[in-house]
Amino acid sequence: MWDKLKSIQVNRELIVRSTPEAVDFALLKDGKLVELHKEEDNNNFSVGDIFLAKIRKPVTGLNAAFVNVGYEKDAFLHYHDLGPQLSSMLKFIKKAKTGKLKDYTLKDFPFEKDIDKNGSINDVLKANQSLLVQIVKEPISTKGPRISSELSIAGRYLVMVPFSDRVSVSQKIASKEEKDRLIRLVKSIKPKGFGVIIRTVAEGKKVAELDKDLQNLLSKWVAMCKKLQRAPHPSKVLVELNRASSILRDVFNDSFTGIHVDDETLYNQIKDYVHEIAPEKESIVKQYTGSAPIFEKFGIERQIKTSFGRTASMSRGAYLVIEHTEALHVIDVNSGNRSNKAKNQEDTALEVNLLAATEIARQLRLRDMGGIIVVDFIDMTKGDHRRKLYDHLRDEMKDDRAKHKILPPSKFGLVQITRQRVRPEMNIKTSEENPNLAGAEVEAPIVLIDKIQADLERILKQKQKNNGIVLNIHPFIAAYLTKGFPSIRSKWFKTYKKWIKIQPRDAYTYLEYRFKDKDGKTIRA
Repeated sequence: MWDKLKSIQVNRELIVRSTPEAVDFALLKDGKLVELHKEEDNNNFSVGDIFLAKIRKPVTGLNAAFVNVGYEKDAFLHYHDLGPQLSSMLKFIKKAKTGKLKDYTLKDFPFEKDIDKNGSINDVLKANQSLLVQIVKEPISTKGPRISSELSIAGRYLVMVPFSDRVSVSQKIASKEEKDRLIRLVKSIKPKGFGVIIRTVAEGKKVAELDKDLQNLLSKWVAMCKKLQRAPHPSKVLVELNRASSILRDVFNDSFTGIHVDDETLYNQIKDYVHEIAPEKESIVKQYTGSAPIFEKFGIERQIKTSFGRTASMSRGAYLVIEHTEALHVIDVNSGNRSNKAKNQEDTALEVNLLAATEIARQLRLRDMGGIIVVDFIDMTKGDHRRKLYDHLRDEMKDDRAKHKILPPSKFGLVQITRQRVRPEMNIKTSEENPNLAGAEVEAPIVLIDKIQADLERILKQKQKNNGIVLNIHPFIAAYLTKGFPSIRSKWFKTYKKWIKIQPRDAYTYLEYRFKDKDGKTIRA
């Protein structure tokens, strides 16, 4: 049965919303929001962009250099991010800048000796020197961009590394035979002077598809090099794909069932890109022309409101509390007033922790939380339960594209996670102005119905008889719950087999509600 469930294909949809200020991308997995990205017009320093930059000054004490890439703060380039072939690259740039180089393919370019991996920055770089650098971490908070001069140009199946000769393959490809096959194929088509990293999605691909990808990357490199002679310092000489195409390049697979776009220009761009990388899936790209906003149509707006607050709800009353400090993120797992048929507290703890691990993996991707994350799971005394939780969390995070490391749970139930941060964290304000009190804020009203339903579920699970449950609530919300077909109240009846009497109360504020029994006594959830 479990194998059958695992074989059921997961549906993935990409929903693209265009506004005058930005383009938003929502990735849904079986209808649930798992990633949210925003591409703003003013973001000139995206991960993957390559700049022709100038060394401002090497700093011996840090063994690093500050580099002018055109940002208000200089970018930071550490010696270990220079790449072993730095001398070859500096020689190449000098020849390209002076026009002495006409062939940019590197097939006849004489390589220099690799730099010492434990050397000093002053031995290899000087102030005012020209250098090609790539953004590896976007500007975050008060820090400028983090850069590397070990360049890589990513394609659908392969990543091309100039001034290298190494061929490596993704560790996520498990089969040794498949790894050997891919390495053999790539070595037979690889242009001289370039290294290649074989991506996970290359598994099972034929040599013609890999060669097409490689030739496309080589064309990008040559086009970039042609700009060097006239390019000022600093300037962007190679632009990473727009966010829509880069998301598709990195996450697109056969399980995608729909890409919905509300802007005609973007729709055409994405359709062309899908036609290029997977022509058989071109038909899943659709232009959305409905009257309701696209994020509302696909239930994304509601999920944003319920997912980005300080607390994140899970099923059956359990919830997470997510706190942020300058140094780290802390996530606390709470079971709520949970009541179930588990035999004992240990089984309940395991059940809640497994639910929480799934939601935490989603939250990390959704908010793009990076750095150190400490999770306080509910204590479990059994070692095999802690192991089960650890394996489940690792499994849930395997789709996460950010590099991460998870330490096993401690005896106190703490799990430490480090997750690569290359972009600012996605932070969305979910509270709204309080209509009853000027200057104050309240939780978003859209979350209210979810809270009422969670409380109702908890009340119905309590052991005492729950005959004649009455919900006292503001008249506007009462109307929202009872009008229309099927109304929310009738859906509750279908789900819980209980009819809930709803009583409007003029004295209540918009978001106030209480459950009462037939004698008028308040029922605690």
